Amino acid sequence: MTKADLVDEVVQATGLPKKDVALIVDGFLEAISQTLINNGHVEIRGFGSFKIKYAKARVARNPRSGATVHVPPKLVPFFKVSRELKALVDGAEEPSERSGREQGAEAAGLSGDRPEAF
Repeated sequence: MTKADLVDEVVQATGLPKKDVALIVDGFLEAISQTLINNGHVEIRGFGSFKIKYAKARVARNPRSGATVHVPPKLVPFFKVSRELKALVDGAEEPSERSGREQGAEAAGLSGDRPEAF
């Protein structure tokens, strides 16, 4: 989906003029960008969070020539998906409907209806 497709989807959902929706989407993306530029953190509950991560300096290899190259440290934008969005994409039930203990036991392969393997 491109930004233009996103604008079209919002126009369809809201009935607002396309020009206004385009300004809103541009403003939204600009606000996220500026916050990240200022080393901030953006959290959209139920969707995910944007933040900046520090990538250490490292030595890499040029795949074409095989020569080693020094890569300087840098700041990298990072997006972390929320549990709710992961569950929606996976088609599973909402994670908020189950307790954290149940989710942890299930992830570990343990449930109350069968004996533990150890």
